[in-house]
Order: sequence, then C-alpha cells, then structure tokens
Amino acid sequence: MKLTCYVYSGWKPRIRAASQARGWMDATPERFAYRCLPLDIANSHGWEVLSPVGFEAEWNGGSAPEDVIIRPDPASPREALPVALFGAGVLTFHVEGLFRTEQGINLWAGGPPNSAKDGIAPLSGLIETDWSPYSFTMNWRFTRPNHVIRFEENEPFCFIFPIGRAAIEQVEPEIRPIEDAPELKEQFETWSAGRDAFHARMAAEPPSAPADKWQKNYFRGTYASGAPGPSDHKTKLRLAEFKGAEAFHRGPEPRAGCPHAEAARVNDKPQSKQPQPGKLQWIMESIQRLGALSENRQVPRYDGIDAQAFLDRHYAANWPALLAGELADWPALQRWTPEYLKSVIGAAPVEVQADRSGNADFERNMDKHVTTMPFDTFIDRITSPGSGNDLYLTAYNAGANAEALAPLVADLGFLDKFLTRDCDRPYGMTWIGPLGTFTPLHHDLTNNLLLQLVGSKRILLASPLETPRIYNDFHVYSEIRDLAEPDLTTRFPALKGMRVHQVDLRAGEALFIPLGWWHQVTSTDFSVTITHTNFHWQNDFYQEYPQ
Repeated sequence: MKLTCYVYSGWKPRIRAASQARGWMDATPERFAYRCLPLDIANSHGWEVLSPVGFEAEWNGGSAPEDVIIRPDPASPREALPVALFGAGVLTFHVEGLFRTEQGINLWAGGPPNSAKDGIAPLSGLIETDWSPYSFTMNWRFTRPNHVIRFEENEPFCFIFPIGRAAIEQVEPEIRPIEDAPELKEQFETWSAGRDAFHARMAAEPPSAPADKWQKNYFRGTYASGAPGPSDHKTKLRLAEFKGAEAFHRGPEPRAGCPHAEAARVNDKPQSKQPQPGKLQWIMESIQRLGALSENRQVPRYDGIDAQAFLDRHYAANWPALLAGELADWPALQRWTPEYLKSVIGAAPVEVQADRSGNADFERNMDKHVTTMPFDTFIDRITSPGSGNDLYLTAYNAGANAEALAPLVADLGFLDKFLTRDCDRPYGMTWIGPLGTFTPLHHDLTNNLLLQLVGSKRILLASPLETPRIYNDFHVYSEIRDLAEPDLTTRFPALKGMRVHQVDLRAGEALFIPLGWWHQVTSTDFSVTITHTNFHWQNDFYQEYPQ
C-alpha cells in the first residue's frame, strides 16, 4: 500500500514512524504498562507529524479566535506556528503536505495514542486522501481556560495511518451467547481459571523477578494451553520511514527556550545535572555549533579502509565509522542460525542477564540479575514469540561463557588490520539476544568495535561533547534511557538541539564506537554481535577514569 506526501517548495514536514515509548509508561512501577501489548501496538500504529517550533499557548475561555494567545520560543518563524483559526478554544496546526493514498483508502488523523496532554485534547478526523486535492489541518481543543499548555519543537502534534473507507460499513455486528462458540468458550474459561490461580499464587508468594509477575500468553501469541496462536501475531511494528523525510527533520540553529517555560523548569533537576557554566562549557558548545555547520558530518560508511586511514580519521579523531565488507568471507554470516548455534553449543551451561525488561536500575546492579541455563534452552526462550527483553547474553558474561562458546571461534575470521591477538580475549565478547533487546543510553570507557554477525541493530549515538546535556547521573549511565522517546525535552530541557546520529547495523558490518560516545542499542531481529576492544593502539584509558 502506498502513502505519499507531496510537498511544495518551502514546505518542510517533519514526519517519522511513531515510537512505542511513552513517558508515563516508563514511569509506571517496573515499567509495567509496557506489558499491555495492545497499548504498545497502538502507540506505534502510524506516523507522527512533529512540531517545527516550540511554543506555549493559553485560552481565556472565550469563543473568539483572539481568545487564544500563542507565545513562540524566541526566533521561531511565525509561519511555522499554529493559529487560533476557528475560535471556540481550538488551536490549529498546519500540516505541510498533500497526502495521497490508494483508491478506497482514507487517512485517519488525530493525536498520538495513549499520550494525554494536560489542558488540551486532540480532535480526530478521517480524510478521503485517495481523491482530495485539499490540505488538512490538525486541531486541538483547550479543555479549560487560563491554563498554559506547551509543545516542544519536534513534539508530535498529529498521528496518521491509512484505513479502508468501506471497511466499517461492511461490518455486521451482533450479540450472541457464548455457547454458540464452544471452542472459544473453552479457551476463555481455561485462561480465566489460569488467571485466577496466577493471581492467588502472586498474592501468596510474590516473585522477586519482574518478568514473573505477569502472564504472557497474549503478548507471546499463545493460547492458555500453551498452543501457538496465529502466525501473524505482532509484538512490535516496524513501519517504514517516509523516503526523503530526513531532509526536513533538522531545523536551523537551536533556538532558545521560551523564557516563561524555562523559568517554570528551573528547579526541575538538581543543578549539578544541568549544563555547567564556565570556559569548558563555552568551548564545548562552540565546537558543537561549528559541527552543526556541516550537514555532511555524519557517520561515514567504508567498503574498505586501511589501518592508517582508520587510525587517522577515526580512532585518533574520536569519530565513529561503519565498516562494510570487512567480514564478507566469515562462515558465521551464513551458518549462525538459532538451530545451528544450538547444534554446536548444545546444552552447555551459559550465564545470561535476566529480567531486564522492567528494572530501571538493571545496569547499576548487573551482578544481581545473572542466571545460568543450558545454551539450547536459552536460544529456545529468546526465539519464542514475544520473548522481549527478559534474557540477554552480553559482554558482561564473556568470562563465564568463554569455554562454552569456544567452538564458535571456528566460524570466525580475524581483523588483523585493526585488532591484536595478543590479549586475553582475541575473539571478543559475544552478545546474543532476541528481537527487541534494548541496551539503554550509556558510554563506554574504551574504544569498541561491534561486529554484527546475525540480524540487525539500530544504534543511536551522541558525541562526548554532548555530555553536559545528557544528565549523566551515575558512572557511565544517564537519567535518559531512550533518546527515541517522545517529549524528552519536556522532562530534560538541556537536550534541546542536541545532535543524534542513527546507524542501522546489519549482518556483515562493523561499527566503531569511540571512547566516550553515548549510545543506545536496539535489536531489530534475533541478533548475534561480537564486541572487540583489543585494538593495536592504546585503549586502557579506563584506568584513569575518575570514580
């Protein structure tokens, strides 16, 4: 199905595939809200249109357009602001695009699902975009007067997805007794009895592990009996981005925040976690602005690069690089399916990190979340539907698993060009995890080379120069776990204007992540990665890290 956004010269719609994350869901105990798969799917079931400016607005309760006052952030272009066009406390956003869908397909437009905004509510609409030559607007209506609302730059103001125009009128709704569907009745009653027993067990013996506190049948797409459900069950949506949208996502020089909003947030965070004044801060911000002058300062991709050029341009320059083709003839790229890995390692016991999905402090207490299990059981667990982020074999487990994983070395080559064999672990540290495995935002104390052998990962990177605005609250970790979350600058205003690089790392590619670069990693498939720190050049700077 095609969905096209046509733009005139000067139109710059900021559109992206919607995020699953919600700030209020993160804030629930053990992030339990994410256990509700219908919420997760709804959150990401479309595309978001982002505000090109930050502003605040207030309604005095009157019915005239002038009864809504809009206060833009300094230097915001007037033409990019919403307007009070209709009166009645309605705020109207212009959507810079003429959308086209295939015949018989409408476009639903409304606010981001499951994302409430205090004092104002989104209005929804259906547009016949298969024929209409007209643009449409996105409208929000104030819910009470004399209350200041705020939208940040790049905050979603509209959520769209296509839907068949005739489908709803073809529905034949009816109510029938459950006895008319005996198989459904049996399945429901089996589940209901199991749920009651589960709740009784939880009350009598509360488990310590978050993953054991909820039933996962629907999430995993299985019946209460354990039988598999439909093959097209979804636990995550992976929507394509609009081709060409990236050209519109970066605005001009970062604009200062609205003075009123900045004053309201002055006590949001301890001062020690805010950008610090002084000469060093000035230098870092100036270097950031200089870097922003070049749109070409991206993470470069090389089909081949010699050791000296890599050292000069990247290792010594502290700049990431994507290396393609270096692993082209490695047997692992063709062999390492889950079944093959099980056949080689078998039931050898391995140490893995467990119960990652709900523990916000997991990275601070990794030794408390270690479990041991047979390798083949581990693979079966992480390849089952809806396995989520509960189990992950990581570099933290490398020492304990060296003997068990040793047979896999036969399927690897060696990057002598960049790496030395004269070390304790010449073949690196292995990471194996399911679709959806997530490693939160952090930086490392060494230069790292990530070799992607199976599956793919999405990696977001930010320069060490951004450290004063990343809310580094513990060792190498940040209060911010996921840079892809919406509304981040509302809670973390220092992030405004920060540059983030995205790399989609595919099987057969390697990514150099320099020392100090902030990064977060999401597995977009069943994934096997090997991390190396054994470069030919000095890499022991961690020994001088201030504790």
